[in-house]
Amino acid sequence: MKFQLKRLARKQRQRPQPIIHLKYHNGNVEIMGLGVWHSYWRDPYHLLLTVSWSGFVLLICAFYVIINTLFALAYLLGGDCITNARPGSFVDAFFFSVQTLASIGYGAMYPKTTYANIIVTVEAIVGVMGIAVMTGLAFARFSRPTARVIFSRVAVIVPYDGAPTLMFRTANQRRNLILEAQMRVYLMRDEVTAEGDFMRRIYDLKLLRQQTPGFTLTWSVMHVIDQSSPLYGMTPESLSQTNCVLMVSLSGIDETVAQIVHARHSYGSNEILWNHRFVDILHHASNGHRYIDYNHFHDVLPLE
Repeated sequence: MKFQLKRLARKQRQRPQPIIHLKYHNGNVEIMGLGVWHSYWRDPYHLLLTVSWSGFVLLICAFYVIINTLFALAYLLGGDCITNARPGSFVDAFFFSVQTLASIGYGAMYPKTTYANIIVTVEAIVGVMGIAVMTGLAFARFSRPTARVIFSRVAVIVPYDGAPTLMFRTANQRRNLILEAQMRVYLMRDEVTAEGDFMRRIYDLKLLRQQTPGFTLTWSVMHVIDQSSPLYGMTPESLSQTNCVLMVSLSGIDETVAQIVHARHSYGSNEILWNHRFVDILHHASNGHRYIDYNHFHDVLPLE
């Protein structure tokens, strides 16, 4: 047992460990390579789910050609084992493999030796499994729930009911209903403990309303900066010095597909504007009706 543990520890030391690079950009802490499809080479399932549709089709085509090429070479190793195929013809062996893998059914060419029938059996099993896997991957990509939610480009800190309040707004672009929508906001910043250790602290921000029974149009999210708030006493300079980032997470049940959807956004220190307010997007028409103008959804004005 001790020998096995030592051998496992030695393998882990020998295996190169990934190095994660961080950088600060526009007030945000960015993890290099986070969420990009080419970071999943060691995880093919996630790779095929995150790659673009054009990349997905190209990978499937490349895999299909490689599999048929390998089986064509296997048929060529058996000599003249395919009826009506030209002896030594890679093209005939390749298209014979295509017919076998896709269960199309043979026309002029068919296996005539025991060796060829064994390869056909193996290829038929591979074809059935391959079709099942590809179908599952395509369905997983199509059925994956997504939320078309936009967030304001900036957040503002403005007096509200006599208290400084952090505000930003979000809107549902699909114009359908997101049931039991929940909003969570976190503050991340650099801190140094009393022992002199550096750490990245995460704080929960208490919202005036954290949940709504139905999210259809817009939602103005507000956090009062009182003495219990992690933002209490902070200034634009201190936000920048501590690399503060606001992380926003929205989740709810999409009424159309009856599945949970998620959306997230982040605000860097330079995207939090002090003493600004959002332009009102709710207007009254001449006939007494009200309407929302999304053309000014991201617009802000300085306080006078």
